[in-house]
Amino acid sequence: MLARLFRREKPAAPRSAGISRETLDRVRRIRIRTRSILESGVAGSYHAVFKGRGMEFDEVREYQPGDDVRTIDWNVTARTGLPHVKKFVEERDLTLLLLVDVSGSQRFGSRYLQKREFAAELAAVLAFSAVANHDRVGAVLFSDRVERYVPPARGLDHAQRIVRDLLAEEPKGRGTDLAGALRFARDVLRRRSIVAVVSDFQAPGWERGLGSLRRRHDVIALHLVDPHEAELPDAGLVRLADPETGAVRVVDLGVAANRAALAASTRSSAAEVFRRTGVDALALSTTEPYERPLRGFFEARGRRR
Repeated sequence: MLARLFRREKPAAPRSAGISRETLDRVRRIRIRTRSILESGVAGSYHAVFKGRGMEFDEVREYQPGDDVRTIDWNVTARTGLPHVKKFVEERDLTLLLLVDVSGSQRFGSRYLQKREFAAELAAVLAFSAVANHDRVGAVLFSDRVERYVPPARGLDHAQRIVRDLLAEEPKGRGTDLAGALRFARDVLRRRSIVAVVSDFQAPGWERGLGSLRRRHDVIALHLVDPHEAELPDAGLVRLADPETGAVRVVDLGVAANRAALAASTRSSAAEVFRRTGVDALALSTTEPYERPLRGFFEARGRRR
């Protein structure tokens, strides 16, 4: 399925106005990378863990050893003189909404990728998994406001648009209003959907909004962390700038107490909130590959269900 999905690609469209060549090149690189990740099993795990609304009739075929006798179609069996069974397929008709944090703190990255670039790859994997399973996918990009809303739709071109917007968007806000993004998602989703929140969860006051969204929708949290936010070096006097407020201060990291205080200020009580609200969450480090943890997260979630 995935190979066919990517082979049916249409000829490249002319470059969109306002989208740089560098951004389009990054979209292509992410597509190449995520294709191998999807074919390694993530798309299948996505299908298994996010179930459709039920089963619908597909066809009648001859009985084969091992078939469930409860599916025998007695009318066709009587008419043909041979046992036949009804075959059903999953009626998916699912919607995936990606809530992706593009605030100032997402521009932090101590090694190869900023959290925002890491989030774009994760979003791409989820979006293309949805496309491979014929689901709709949409996105909300947020900072201290909703920067962009892409209504859910099907198709590879639509998923690529979401990835492109993630890479090209220049946020007007620098802070983080996760609570507002959760309320926005609750208001725009008219039917039960899957909501994947991709953020570092470094914001106040979002706990109630997450619980409210969880009561109506299937919510997962992909919690982005960078180890250097909590493991500060003994570097003496350092000039630090808050990426969201722009505030600058000088801190002596040669003092252990200062390092401990700064590390504590970056830690989030998110894990406790996830546990209390019943939201399945996966913490992902920007310095480590995410493919195996993500596939394991989906498989473990599928077994529990």
